[in-house]
Amino acid sequence: MKLLRYGAPGAEKPGLLDASGRVRDLSGVVPDISGDALRPAGLKTLQALDPETLPLVDGTPQDDLRLGACVANIGKFVCIGLNYADHAEEAGMPIPEEPIIFNKWTSAVVGPNDDIRVPRGSVKTDWEVELGVVIGEPGSYIDETDAMDHVAGFCVINDVSERDFQLNRAGTWDKGKGCDTFGPTGPWLVTLDEIADMDNLDMWLDVDGKRMQTGSTSTLIFKIPHLVSYCSQFMSLQAGDVISTGTPPGVGMGQTPPHYLHGGEVVTLGIAGLGEQRSKVVPG
Repeated sequence: MKLLRYGAPGAEKPGLLDASGRVRDLSGVVPDISGDALRPAGLKTLQALDPETLPLVDGTPQDDLRLGACVANIGKFVCIGLNYADHAEEAGMPIPEEPIIFNKWTSAVVGPNDDIRVPRGSVKTDWEVELGVVIGEPGSYIDETDAMDHVAGFCVINDVSERDFQLNRAGTWDKGKGCDTFGPTGPWLVTLDEIADMDNLDMWLDVDGKRMQTGSTSTLIFKIPHLVSYCSQFMSLQAGDVISTGTPPGVGMGQTPPHYLHGGEVVTLGIAGLGEQRSKVVPG
């Protein structure tokens, strides 16, 4: 399934994408794409539905029908840093011996085609295409062999980052990662049954039509089951939590000379089988 949320900001409704690429309304079945709807029993209920029996929503998704973030009420937006060796190299940082964890504030979450707003005082707003892992079954101290039983599906994330805030303003990375609009999420949550090989998903990102990032989950340093297990050692994972798993090389700070977003650019990105995002960058 491809689960999504559609409608005006703050008034999104749950839906799914049918085989013809049309949106079907799920609001008569679940209150939203969150919580119990993402647990195994909830997904099983949704998978048993015949999409043709659900109300058809007018409009074309990501055209004249706005999509919100594909997960509602995200409790924790957990991110993994330097999880591609070549990205660590371009950042001038050593390959980590264990996963680096930081957070994006949930107020950063926006839809896949919403504007990215450059924050006040920014001089180094950057981009990062990433694979997002959406938790379904809650758990703590999850064994790596059981980790995928706790995953509802995957989505595309742009881990927008302000490098000056992140690296030069003292403290942790978080202040450069969680600015408003810095977490475009979606277009849809794709359940595990639609992904043949999660360890071999091509990913890309363009700025104004120029290819900046090209990568694959095949080069992840720490693989998805390990990340789910690892994060669960430090926090309980709840249905609807999101883990963003790191970015391949090609970010703005790795360019020669560095290339950052200031407003007016269009950022497009995608991951094979998970859809695409297209965001306009606007000044703060």
